[in-house]
Order: sequence, then C-alpha cells, then structure tokens
Amino acid sequence: MMSDFLQFAVSGVTVGAVYALIALGFTLIYNASDVVNFAQGEFVMLGGMGTVFALQAGLPLPLAALIAVMGTAMIGIAFNKLAIERARNAPIVSLIIITIGASIFLQGVVQVVFGKGIHRLPAFSGDEPLRLLGATITPQSLWVIGGALVVFAALYLFFTRTITGLAVLATANNRFAARLAGIDTDFMMTLSFGVSAAIGALAGVLISPITLTSYQVGVPLALKGFAAAMLGGMGNPKGALVGGVLLGVLEAMTAGYLSSHYKDAVAFIVILVLLSVKPQGLFGLRTVNRV
Repeated sequence: MMSDFLQFAVSGVTVGAVYALIALGFTLIYNASDVVNFAQGEFVMLGGMGTVFALQAGLPLPLAALIAVMGTAMIGIAFNKLAIERARNAPIVSLIIITIGASIFLQGVVQVVFGKGIHRLPAFSGDEPLRLLGATITPQSLWVIGGALVVFAALYLFFTRTITGLAVLATANNRFAARLAGIDTDFMMTLSFGVSAAIGALAGVLISPITLTSYQVGVPLALKGFAAAMLGGMGNPKGALVGGVLLGVLEAMTAGYLSSHYKDAVAFIVILVLLSVKPQGLFGLRTVNRV
C-alpha cells in the first residue's frame, strides 16, 4: 500500500539523515588528515548522553544540548592534539587503530561516569504525530531531517563563502602547498576535528528522543556512518548526504517488506555490490596513478 511505502520512506529518511551527519563527520576528518576516524560514533553517543545528564542536573533542554555539543567538540579537539598530531608521521593503519582505541576508551569512561543504563531525551516538540497521506510522522523526525539540512547548508556556505572554509579545503587538497601559502594547516586540522565532533554530537542530540542512547550506541552508528560515506564516496560532502539517506531508506524498506532481522545485512550487501562495481562510491573521484 502507498501509505506503508510512505511510512517506510519517512522512517528511512529520518534515520538516513543521522547517518548522513555521521558520514559528514568522517568526510571532514578524512579530507583534513586522510584518517578514517572510527571514534566518530562515540561523538554521537557523547552528544546524547551529555544532554541527558545535563538535563537531569536541572538545565533547560536547549542549554543542556548546547553544553553537550560544545563539550564534545572540545573532546574532539583534545583527541586531535593529544593523539593524532603526535602520531602524524605514523602509517595510516596505525592512525586508524588509534581512533579505534579512542572509541573504546570513550566507551569505558562514559560507562564508569554515567553507568550502563539506557536513556531517552524528551521530544523537542511533543509526541503528537502528524499525518501525511496515510503515513505517521513524529515531530522529532522533522527536527532530525531539518537539522541535517541546516548543517549541510551551513557547511556549504562555510566552505564556499568564507576564507577559513577555503583554507580548510586547500589543506585537504594539498597540505604542503597550503603551508607554503601561509595557511596554518595544524589549526585547520584541529578545526576539522572540532567541527566533526560537534556535528556528531548534534546528531546524537537529535536522534536520542527516537532511538534512545547509552554508552554502547556509538559503534553501530559509526559503522553505518562509515558505510554511508563509502557509499556516497569517501571525502565528498554531497556523497555523505546522499549515501546516508540511501542507506537509511534501504534499511527501512528491507525491515518493512522483508524483516528487521535482515536490514543490516541487506544494506551492507548492496553496498559491497555497488562498491565492487564503482569502488570510489557514487560521487567519489576516480584517482589515476602515473608511473
């Protein structure tokens, strides 16, 4: 039925918007440092968990969310300064292992500080559902989709209309040439980690009223965000958006028409098939090595 299809599509776009934000975080750090940051999922977890406990401390929801996002951004900056910069000359594989170690470390800290419980944020605009052509849409879904669109629009303007954004792009394109041009490439990397962590935390704040949050949610979200980034083309912000939404819709359709037990497997199988045909992803650039 058309109403069922619309329901699955809305659910898929909602979850896909979160995957897109996580994929964008992967993309920002990959462009700045060539590192695939598998701690990106923990930034999402920190955003949700930080907001929950700031709210429980008596802060209003907007202030609690702001503190969680800014605090996570500071953690991202510290991670770059204390780990990535110090291992700058290490092989890429070693840097990736460092990010996995950071993910495990952050999980452990949150588990000790906040406990193992599952938590939920209140919906921003209540739980009264909206009806559209037979499909049910929660107000929080609109917050998630709208938040993702605002973030992508803001980053587009930042990278195309500001000096700092252009400097980040120059650093991503050729770090040595950017340094010769007088750009502080170390600062650009730090900025990329901070923005990436903040985007991940914002995703955690937006999705926690729907999916709940705990210290364990980061790893599966990181894997989905990485898959979305690969699907769209690692390093391409537009690919992060499209890849995230496609992955979310694919999962929702699989869960709706087949079984929720198969949604993860089918999604990754389709991605593997696509990447075997087009390894650079949907919007990735084909690289040519000259000998």
